[in-house]
Formats: sequence, C-alpha cells, structure tokens
Amino acid sequence: MEIRQVRYFLAVAELRNFARASEQLHVVQPAVSQQIRRLEHELGARLFHRTTRTVELTPMGIEFLKHAREIVAAVDRARDVVQRKGQGPCALRVGTGSGLGTLIGDALQELSRHRPGLTVELVRLPEQQRLLRLAEGKLAAAIVREASQPLCDGLERTPVFRENLIAALPAVRTTGRRSTVRLEELAAMPARLPERDQNPVLLDALSCACQSIGVTLSTIPAGADEDMLALIAAGLPSWTVFYPQKAQILARRSLRGVALRRIVAPAVSVTTSIVTRTDSPEARAFVDAFRTIATMNAGPSKGPARSSPGWRPTTLGYRQSQK
Repeated sequence: MEIRQVRYFLAVAELRNFARASEQLHVVQPAVSQQIRRLEHELGARLFHRTTRTVELTPMGIEFLKHAREIVAAVDRARDVVQRKGQGPCALRVGTGSGLGTLIGDALQELSRHRPGLTVELVRLPEQQRLLRLAEGKLAAAIVREASQPLCDGLERTPVFRENLIAALPAVRTTGRRSTVRLEELAAMPARLPERDQNPVLLDALSCACQSIGVTLSTIPAGADEDMLALIAAGLPSWTVFYPQKAQILARRSLRGVALRRIVAPAVSVTTSIVTRTDSPEARAFVDAFRTIATMNAGPSKGPARSSPGWRPTTLGYRQSQK
C-alpha cells in the first residue's frame, strides 16, 4: 500500500467525485481511478460504489476511511517533525482551494518582496479540511469562503475581499451589449450546481438571494467545468456560476456560445477570508501581502472586505469590452 493511494482514496471519499478529486490532487482522472483500483485489489475489498452519476463509500470503504485519516495524519506528523529538526527553515503552509485565479501567485510575489527568505507551501484541500488542519497546527494559514463558522482558540479570521458571482449561460439568452443578468432571468432555467456538502457557501448565497426575490432555484448536478460549458454552449436551457477569478480564466478560452455575466437584482456575493494561527508572524505577513494585492485590484472599499477584482463580461470566443 502506497501513501499516494491512501491520499487519493481520501480525496475521492471527501469529494464523492473522481473528477473533482483529480483536480484537487493535480493529476489526471485515470491516474486516480487506477490507484484506487490497485488499493482495492490489495485490500481485497470494494471501497466505492460507482455509477455514472454518483460515488458512494461501501461499508468497507467507511471502515477504511477511519484508518486512512490516521495513516495520512501520522505521515504528516513525521514529516513535520523532520522539517522542524532539519537545518533548513520550515515552510509557511497555506491551505487553498479553487477559483482564486492569479491572486495567490500575485500575493506570493508580494510576500517575497518583504520576506525574501520565506518558503511557502500551498496545500489544496476542501474547506473543512483546511480549517481542521489549521486547528491541528498542520497549516499556518487557510484561505476560506465561509464567513460565519466559529473558530477554535488561537485562530483569527481576516476578511480580504467580497466577490460578486458570475453566471455562465447560453449566449442566445443574452446580448453582447449586456454586462449583467438578472437573477430572476437565470432562475427560469435549471442551475448546474455542486452538492451542498461540496460548496455550502456558494449554495447558501444563491439560495438566500433567490428567497429575497421570491423565486425558486431549480438545480441539476454539476459536472467538470468543460462538460458544463459544452452543454451550456449547445444552447441547452441551463446555467452555472463561477467566482470572478475563474470567470476571467474561462473568458480567455475559445469555447463559443457561452456568455459570462455578473448576476444582479440582487447581486450574489461571497466573502473570502484568510484564517491564520495567531502564533505565526509569517502567516500575518501572508495576510498583509494578500490584502495588498486584493486592494490594488479592487479599488475603493465597499464594506468590511474589499470587492473582488473587476472583469470584463464576455461571450467565450468573442471578447467584448464592458460598456
């Protein structure tokens, strides 16, 4: 049994999706599937029930999950001990997620200007795992989008910026002159959204916005970004939503038939924060660097957190300047 196989198992078990697990692990999906099959062969038991739409743990998978977490935690503790006792400096370990675009890279460049000798390690994990690792001392900082969850002693939350979500909808449903789309217009079509346990912050923000205008949100399962965009581009009546930084990246691609528009009436926004250990001055320096970059991109403050960097609405394949 390889530690890599155990980490792959944990990613699939937590995300309940092989595609999302491969994105989190930064490996191709066939590699994840192959390692899971090898692990199951070695253990002599099926760990997952797989269908075309769902991935669920088997009873043996649930049992193995308890031990898998202990295995990975023990390996991480051993590595941390060696790093602390080694001659080189320990890395600043930061938990991250998806949808941040170039912000992290820009923040790390800013940090290197003020702390040129500081080594930074980025650890991509689901949000709940980021906070858990932070409380355990395995991370010094974590970027999160959950604003209300109580924090353990020794942790501090700093709101950094507020993002207005961007809808991806069929281009035939809008015009090139529009930079926004009303939430009521979107609610007339089913939304391709993740399960709530995968992204509760995003789902809650959309749900609250719909309730505020008295509309009901109809949903269908989300898939990989490329698959969802292809279906939307085909003109099927559906839409999905992205954070602004991810929307900027998608806008540079050549897929035609998809319009990216900021949601309004009401706007749907999510606050991004950085949670840090209060005993880590390096983590505080990272927060300062990140806030500097977010402020430079956002302009004037609009509340406790800066608004997200501006972006130009586009129909993918046909870039347009905002009117």
